[in-house]
This record gives sequence, C-alpha cells and structure tokens, in this order.
Amino acid sequence: MTKKVGQILDAVVEGLGGSRREGQATMAERVTEALESDGHLLVQAGTGTGKSIGYLAPAMYWAVTSDHPVIISTATLALQRQILLQDSPRVAKAVTATTGKTPKVALLKGWNNYVCLRKATGGYPEEDALISRAVGEYGATATGEEVTRLREWAMSTDTGDRDDLVPGVSDRAWRQVSLSKPECIGNKCPLRDSCFPLLARGVAEDADVVITNHSMLGIQSAGTPVLPEAGAYVVDEAHDLVDRVTSQLTSSISAPEVAGLARLLRREKILATDLEAAGQAVGDALDGMSDGRVTTMPNALADALLTLLGELQQANSDVADLPGKDESDAAAKSVARGRVQGLADVVERLLSDERSSGKLVTWVQRDMDDRPSLHVAPLDVSTSLADHLFEAKPAVLTSATLELGGSFQHVATEVGFTYPSQGPWDGVDVGSPFDYTKQGILYVAEHLPTPGRDGYGEEQLREITELIEASGGGALCLFTSRRGAERAAEYVREHGQTPVLVQGEDQLPTLVREFSENDEVSLFGTLSLWQGVDVPGRTCRLVIIDRIPFPRPDEPLSQARTQAVSASGGNGFMQVAAAHAALLLAQGAGRLVRRTDDKGVVAILDPRLRTARYAGFLLSSLPPMWRTTDATVVREVLARLR
Repeated sequence: MTKKVGQILDAVVEGLGGSRREGQATMAERVTEALESDGHLLVQAGTGTGKSIGYLAPAMYWAVTSDHPVIISTATLALQRQILLQDSPRVAKAVTATTGKTPKVALLKGWNNYVCLRKATGGYPEEDALISRAVGEYGATATGEEVTRLREWAMSTDTGDRDDLVPGVSDRAWRQVSLSKPECIGNKCPLRDSCFPLLARGVAEDADVVITNHSMLGIQSAGTPVLPEAGAYVVDEAHDLVDRVTSQLTSSISAPEVAGLARLLRREKILATDLEAAGQAVGDALDGMSDGRVTTMPNALADALLTLLGELQQANSDVADLPGKDESDAAAKSVARGRVQGLADVVERLLSDERSSGKLVTWVQRDMDDRPSLHVAPLDVSTSLADHLFEAKPAVLTSATLELGGSFQHVATEVGFTYPSQGPWDGVDVGSPFDYTKQGILYVAEHLPTPGRDGYGEEQLREITELIEASGGGALCLFTSRRGAERAAEYVREHGQTPVLVQGEDQLPTLVREFSENDEVSLFGTLSLWQGVDVPGRTCRLVIIDRIPFPRPDEPLSQARTQAVSASGGNGFMQVAAAHAALLLAQGAGRLVRRTDDKGVVAILDPRLRTARYAGFLLSSLPPMWRTTDATVVREVLARLR
C-alpha cells in the first residue's frame, strides 16, 4: 500500500506543478501505517506542508481498496471547501489511475444547514421571534428582502446547502426555511423524495470519503448517529476539536426560552400557563444569582427546575395527543414535540447525577439585556470521543499545532487516545518547508510592565505604535479582549501615520480582504483572528500579540477543569491554562509565515514570556524563529522590510 500511495502522491504533486515535499511524503507514509494497523496517530504538520493532500492520498486509496469509508472532519468552512472543490478531485483522479476505481466523495452537514422545501413553501408554522435565545440576545431580525430572496433561492438550488447561498442571510431569516431533525415529519412529508438533508445523507451513505465538520463529530460522540458508519476518521484542524465538540454538547435554558415555547403551544390550543410560570420561576431563581460557575445548586433553583421538568413532561403528553394525520397538523406537531423535548433534555441534564458528581459543569450567564440563562457543558469530552468515535478503528488527527511544550501527551489525553481501550497511539512532527530561523524573528518586549487585570498601560500602546510605524503598517495585531483591541486602535490612529482597521467595524472577511490588499493597513482584532487567517506575502510582515492568552480565571469550564486536574494530583495550571495559552500563541504566531518567501516579526508584548517559570513551556510550543528582546534591532529589521 505504501508504494501505491507514494505513486498517488507523486502524481498529484506533479499535476500541481510542484516538487516532492519530504514532510508531506512522511505524513502520507505514517497515515498509511495507521490505517493499515488500526492505529491512532497525531500528526503535526507546519503551514505549507500540504496536509490535506498528505492524508487524502492514503485515505482515499485505503477507502476504495478496503471498502471502508473514511470520514474527514474540518473546523472551518474554508478548508472544507478547499478539500471538496480542489484537493479531493485531484487525489481522486490519481487514485482512479492507480486502482481503476473512482472514489466517491460526499459533503455532509447538520440537518438545519439545508433548506426544508416544505417549510420554504409555507408548510410549517412561522417562527416566533422570541423562541430562539439567540434572537433575544443579539436582536437579529429577518428582513422581508432576505426571506423573499431566500425562498426564491430555495426553489432553484441543487443542494439546499446554506453555504451555497451568496450573499448569505441572517440566522433569523434562515430559520424560516430550515428545521432541526426532530422537527421533520419524515415519511408524512410529500416532498420527502426531494428533501435536501435526506438526499445529502443518501449520497454520504454511498461515499468512500465523507467530508464533515467537528460539530457533527460532537453530535456523534454524544451517541446520536448522524454520520455514516466509518471505517476510519481523519480530523484536520484537530487543535480545535475539543472546543468544538464541547460547544456542541453545551446547552442552556432561560425564562424567555420557556415563554417562547409556551406561545408556540398556545398556537396549538395547548394551555401553557403553568409551563410559562415554571419557566419564570427558574428565571426568578437565576436573577438572584451572580454570573459564573454554579458548584452547588441553590434549593430555589433546584425546586424550580423540578417543577419545570414536570410541566415539560405534561406538555409532551399534550403534544402527543395533538392530531397528526393531516400534513399541516403533523408539521406543527413535530415542531412542538421537538421544542418540548429539547428543553426537557436540558433540564434533565441539569438535574442529573452527572452534574452533581462534577462530570457536568453549570454556570449562569447574562445576555446584553441582562437576562440570565443557565448553561451546562461536559467537564471532559475525551470519553465521548473515545467510546463513540475512535474505538476499534484508525484515527488520524492533524494540525500545525498539536505538540505543546514539546509533547503530544496533552492533546492525546484530551481526545481520548490515552484510554487503555484505544490501544497504542503515536505522535509525529513532520516539520515545515519554512526556515523559521531565517524567515522570522520572535521579539519578546521584556522591558514592558506585566499586563494587569485591567489590561496594560501607555507603555504597551507606545510600543505597538512604534513597531507599526517602523514597519510602515502591515501589522496583524491580536488581542485577548475586544476592549484592548479598540483602545489600542484608537491610540495608534491618534499617534500613528498608517491606516488601521478594527474587528467589528465591518464583516470579518471584508476586513481581512482590505488588509490583504493594502500593505500599509494594519488589522486589529480578537480571538477569531488568531486562527484561520491566511494572508501570505509582505502584506502581513508584523504580528503583534498583546499578552499571553490565558483563559480568564473565572471562566467556568477552565476553572472546573483546572480544579479536576489538581484534585487528581496533576498541575491544573499547566495542563489547562498554560496548555490553552500555548495553543493560541502558536496559532497566533503562525499567522506570520505562510510561504517560503515570507519574512517578518512576531512581537509579544508580555514580559512573562521571558521571566515566568512557565515561559519555557510556552516558547517550546512556538515556531523556532530567531529570538530577541532588543527593540532597536527589531525596529531596524522592520524598517528594512518596508
């Protein structure tokens, strides 16, 4: 198999007009070995390695020759599209030439990412604007133009895939034409033969390679089968897997959400006065609590949740008695049943033994209108990933940043590879085609004061301005808070000479495009800019990171995980906070060098990266750039790069 995979890889590279990359070839070889041995493998492959081709070549060959489908998951839409539209067709062509078999590739997303044709033509009740918590929090509204354009598109699209609608629409508008799986009326739908999510699943069931996303892996890991039976998993952008799965398994409840459900039930002639009162009692109990983690549930809240659960169970019974033979009645019944059961599931989690035993983390959070909601999330997803995804089948996880502090152990533990039932696992760093010591400088501003709880002072703001002026712009400035980004941008605009863009002033893709098209522009932003932004060339010749991105001490999940590690005898700070910071630092610093001819400076304005006891761990997770603390040298280099 290894020889055949090598031939496929060489054919793809030749077709691209490139030359053999040792890191990519090593990756293909190791992935091949993992697939053949049912192994678990972590592959760190630097930017420019060609990761997707490196795993697609062995994965496609293995899938068509073993008749075992491979599921490939990504975190971002951009990579998903790249694999689907660019990389997989090239690899499939080479696999066909080698084996005589043409690999079948399918894309599969969550049910509500596709248009429901029946709902788009008015076959479901209109959405209540207050049913969705997101609408209440963010004030999102659907314009008539959006809904009209969306419904016209729904009648002409071949895929029904939301991401194929350009320009896109608000979440509020999309809810007018989509629904969740529990709300589908299934066999009773007259448009079932044209159902987009059903058609997508049918194609996926027959595919050799299924491309999906980490959120779908999260649902699968909870024991809900939403993916075809997999022979193997390949997870790209794996540094984001645990956070995405955790997010998918996080749920919440609030009084406005229950009130929205009560209104929906009243439309179906179900008396919901007691249900709404029970929801308000939960809201009243939450009003008396502070934001943050709930370690011991107050009696008033526990009693209110028990009462609410009883009312939801009664509502479930009432919904079951609704007529459902007529298509319209069946649609309304499905929506009501799905909403009631969804809230009941959340309340049951909140009252479960798992929460009281610490396996679930609970916290109170308020929206922009100061309305509280109660959230619940798993403390640890490693067991779910191990049991429902990776057990007894090969699994390959890859990213440019998996090795933290010089070891793969942290990531392997988080994704469940270290459980005895998973068998042996291995980690390999296949390197990078970049010469970081010649292409990049890592500057730590050791002379600056340590950032405090309220951020940093004018010394850091002056440093940011002087660095940007020395480089003549071209700076991607990464901050740990929106307030910090906005404050720094205001200062640079007042004291500097080059233009500044700030996240939030326009849509992020628009800002990134403007930044990439003008090498005098600098872009300031927060965490969504630390990962996934790809701006090669001299446009991005300076990356500034304001401080070490530790999670907030009061962040509920980080706090709970830190305490759990410490209670088991480990170092909670290093295994949670420092590991989180190391990953983000590596991702942020990785924005600088994107091609073999890129050159520039990564400037970190936090002296703790030189002075703290954990500095060595963080530094060992960063690309091996030439390091300095000399501001004069850095400014001279930036001036030459202008």
